[in-house]
Amino acid sequence: MEELRPSGPGIAALLPPGLHAIYQECRRLYSDQPNPLQVTAIVKYWLGGPDPLDYISMYRNPGNPTQDVPEHWHYVSFGLSDLYGDNRVHEFTGLEGPSGFGFELTFRLRRETGETAPPTWPAELMQGLARYVFQSENTLCSGDHVSWHSPLDNSESRIQHMLLTEDPQLQPVHTPFGTVAFLQIVGVCTEELQAAQQWNGQGILELLRTVPVAGGSWLITDMRRGETIFESDPHLQERVDKGIETDGSNLSGVSAKCAWVDLSHPPEDEEDSRSIYLELHPRRLSDKDTEQIREVLRRGLEMNTKPILPPISSQKPQQQNGMNHDRASTRKDSLESESSAAIVPHELIRTRQLESVHLKFNQESGTLIPLSLRGRLLHGRHFTYKSITGDTAITFVSTGVEGAFATEEHPYAAHGPWLQILLNEEFVEKMLEDLEDLTSPEEVKLPKEYSWPEKKLKITILPESAFDCPLQ
Repeated sequence: MEELRPSGPGIAALLPPGLHAIYQECRRLYSDQPNPLQVTAIVKYWLGGPDPLDYISMYRNPGNPTQDVPEHWHYVSFGLSDLYGDNRVHEFTGLEGPSGFGFELTFRLRRETGETAPPTWPAELMQGLARYVFQSENTLCSGDHVSWHSPLDNSESRIQHMLLTEDPQLQPVHTPFGTVAFLQIVGVCTEELQAAQQWNGQGILELLRTVPVAGGSWLITDMRRGETIFESDPHLQERVDKGIETDGSNLSGVSAKCAWVDLSHPPEDEEDSRSIYLELHPRRLSDKDTEQIREVLRRGLEMNTKPILPPISSQKPQQQNGMNHDRASTRKDSLESESSAAIVPHELIRTRQLESVHLKFNQESGTLIPLSLRGRLLHGRHFTYKSITGDTAITFVSTGVEGAFATEEHPYAAHGPWLQILLNEEFVEKMLEDLEDLTSPEEVKLPKEYSWPEKKLKITILPESAFDCPLQ
């Protein structure tokens, strides 16, 4: 990428219609900055370049002293929506629907004293999120959380993860190619990300707005922030705990390093065993099953490693007046409700009832098991682990979930490489008690095995090397 400045305000009349509509919304807010500094892709994505965003504009925002909003840099992306309308990047779907993915990214970074030009590292951060969206075709919406595991600016900062919210100033725009909303990236600490996972992103965003040093009402990211909101105000942890107890967790799925083995009977041959566990020759999911799990993961947390794709939490949005809204949770959840395709066994893959199963997770995935049990199953919901290396998937379901092929009579059931495990409330409580040490992963010595012989269920937490070298 390289930096450049647009030729001048007269260029607006020559811009493609989608780009012009976003440019005009920025001009409404920054009439005094017609020629903002931009970062642009040297080779456009539609010409084979690696960066999906054509441009990222960078504005100087004076803030709002009466609301304790500090002066900051405001970054706005161009490219997740349809800028051109000629199918070079996005397929045109109509005026009433979303333009492209239906949103652009923004970011607000506190301006350092004496800083005369905006840092450009946020542009690469935004390109990373855009690459994830384009490659996964997963949309983002307000309340989603991004697990990044590294300081956003590659410094020593505690701001190592992100939440997403509506931009407080830029309004959704209607372009000739559909509607575009503006989603703002908010930098957060690890403890704040974990709270969002355990409860929900919107709740943590509201808490962040109440703490001036954590962003205030406009949620300005300050990379020099040294305290979490819970260290600044210990009473906020009580609000999170109460929210988890009352609402449960909105996190319904993760991409993870995981595997499962049918212990009911030995495999027919070595290759069959590997196809289930090692995924060297994975059994394929049907299109309907794939779409359903995909819909679940759109509402869950991506945990891919940073060199491949940034880890993303992505919830499937509902479109209402061009804006994204979280789906209201109900006590009686349904797997079918999260996909247009119901669970119908593929004609070439029969559903198998299993007597005994062994689940295997890496440590990062294993630490989420108590969360899935306490925040999801005890609230009548479900939770899915989808392997990042193949089609293997593991879904925990409660007795209140409709549409599952696991039943109380046959609690372990597999549809190709997709395993469902039905757990009643009594067994969930027992598992939570036995898995308590997973809440302090640094104290767990790997490999660590948990077993419930009376239920014919075994879970092993393995080191990363077990998944990196599957033949050992």
